[in-house]
Amino acid sequence: MATMEVLVLRKASPSSVAVTFELLDTANRIRAAAGRPAAFQVRTSGSGARAARAYFAGASTPAPDGPAKVLVVPGLGLPDEAALTAALSRSDAQAARRRLIAAAAEGAEIASSCSAVFLTASAGLLDGRRATTSWWLSALFRRLYPAVKLEPEAMVITDGGMTTAGAALAQVDLMLSLIARHADRKLAERCARYMLLEQRTSQARYMAISFLAAADERIGRAERWARKHLEQGFSVELMADAAGLTPRTFARRLARVTGLSPVQFLQRLRVERAVELLETTRLTLDEIASRVGYAEPSTLRRLLRRDGVVGARKMRAA
Repeated sequence: MATMEVLVLRKASPSSVAVTFELLDTANRIRAAAGRPAAFQVRTSGSGARAARAYFAGASTPAPDGPAKVLVVPGLGLPDEAALTAALSRSDAQAARRRLIAAAAEGAEIASSCSAVFLTASAGLLDGRRATTSWWLSALFRRLYPAVKLEPEAMVITDGGMTTAGAALAQVDLMLSLIARHADRKLAERCARYMLLEQRTSQARYMAISFLAAADERIGRAERWARKHLEQGFSVELMADAAGLTPRTFARRLARVTGLSPVQFLQRLRVERAVELLETTRLTLDEIASRVGYAEPSTLRRLLRRDGVVGARKMRAA
């Protein structure tokens, strides 16, 4: 059983905190229903721990002793430079950095998403490592932490015991990745179906792709390459080459890991990015289609309609 410590700062993103505890609790409940022992013990630390224990059932379980296997930092809910600078200079953020450094020294994996990646980076734990964060914060991140190898196109990256996540619903991807690696992949898939695919009608089906791809280093490499080149037209052969595999081997391995063909995989990456741009920018659908690699906006519109995104999203006119 893995000990998961969730470090919650005061005024952290409520949705990110909730997702963290909900997914850990869901994983344990799925295991219990199958007559198996819990996968995770959970404890809560940080300046927001008391509030988390008051509002989230999964945060109030008896705290296990001993070192943590993973220390998770949910998103801080800080959208701009002024807010980040102020928050990172607070005394509780300084205490959190000390805790992160101590946990890493004890051998714990450090996992953070979105603006919380700034906290991990400010502790010096990401220097020389690959990492990701929310794409709209990437310019600021590069300026503040030039020693970090930032890859904002990636959804989840693990490098040397440091796991980071970014983009839409980053904490979901982060937690599913942790469950897959520290419990088992099938449990993570069941959590995804329970939390996402059965309860959401649009973007949810794309959220599971990143954690599945991250479970296989070669497929994860292809995913990162594809995200960087979505705007360009490229073949399945090039994506396979990015993974260091022949097209046939890549297709077999991709199907085994994600259940998708290369074409379906690429479609999901493009539609996921399109949904994100629809929700976070004022770009027209024509402009978005071009940015995700579709010469004809009608192709993207058809895929969005097929997946139930039209009507749930603001489909701006071209």
